[in-house]
Amino acid sequence: MKKTSGTLLLLLTALIWGTAFVAQRTGMDHLGPIAFQSIRALLGFLSLLPLVLLRKRAGKSGPMPTVKASLSCGAVLAVASTVQQIGLQYTTASKAGFISSLYVVLVPLIGLLLGRKPEKGVWIGVPLSVLGMYLIASVSGEGFSLGRGDWLMLASALLFACHIVVVGHFAPQADGVALSCAQFFVAGLMTLPIAFLTEHIPLAGIWEAKWALLYAGVLSCGVAYTLQIVGQKDTPPAIASLTMSLESVFSAIAGAIILHETLQPREMLGCALMLAAVMIAQLPIGRQKKAA
Repeated sequence: MKKTSGTLLLLLTALIWGTAFVAQRTGMDHLGPIAFQSIRALLGFLSLLPLVLLRKRAGKSGPMPTVKASLSCGAVLAVASTVQQIGLQYTTASKAGFISSLYVVLVPLIGLLLGRKPEKGVWIGVPLSVLGMYLIASVSGEGFSLGRGDWLMLASALLFACHIVVVGHFAPQADGVALSCAQFFVAGLMTLPIAFLTEHIPLAGIWEAKWALLYAGVLSCGVAYTLQIVGQKDTPPAIASLTMSLESVFSAIAGAIILHETLQPREMLGCALMLAAVMIAQLPIGRQKKAA
């Protein structure tokens, strides 16, 4: 029962993260990308702050994150989220969801550069993801061509992979919820001055984008992260990763229903291959044999 409830919580997490791409796109109808990202991060911080204080008061929190951990995680998150937000201006929510999910394949490859041997599934997932990207980016008769938004999504996937590696380094030394709260605070403060210098931030625009900001900030950052922590407690890592990788599927469904986005059959096949690559990369291929 605990395993089932944990999987359902992670499925809800994937749903929130996937549909957040729609909120991120619609929010930019009223705000610039950097302003939206900054306010979203600060809302994520404010939504987690009461939980951090309650856990600390109840004695259920672990060690508080250090300044180094907060700055490191927050700085990488700020750059990754900003690049992703800017890229969403030039591509669809469905494509953004699938390309962004490639961070799951990239994380083990970065680990390889750091001397960590990746799972065997990664070596199957990488060529599959490349083939999927080719099908998405190639138009019949025109050859292979990645648009500006696709390149930015690829860059954000790489940056989010680096963020996961950095969090993985600092997380064992601090309380997970507190570290998440701190990194959102740092990410918001880092990007806010840039937003004021490069974009016009009207109060009317913030009000018009309030629902998108609340969804992307409170639900996607605060609530979904907490659901992930609770859900992963009773769910095996392989099942947890596979469940959360459905984020890319939900982004495509939400883009089609809410934004009326369409994918050509070639692009749909490419997305399917990329989803397969993400899932295969997380499968414990050969792990049972080693354990035996």
